[in-house]
Amino acid sequence: MPAFLINNLSTIIIGALIMLMIILIIASMIRDKKKGLTSCRCGCASCPLSGGCANKK
Repeated sequence: MPAFLINNLSTIIIGALIMLMIILIIASMIRDKKKGLTSCRCGCASCPLSGGCANKK
C-alpha cells in the first residue's frame, strides 16, 4: 500500500487540488445565488438584457 501511494502521489495531489477548486466554485455559485447575483456577477437592475433574462422573479 505505501508503494502505491508513493508511486501515485503526484496524481493524488493534483486530483485533490482539482476537487478543491470544484468545491470552491460551487460554493461561490451558491453564495451568489443566495445574494441574488446572476452569472455575470451583477444585478439585473442595470442590465440591458434583463427583460429576456431567465432569472426573472
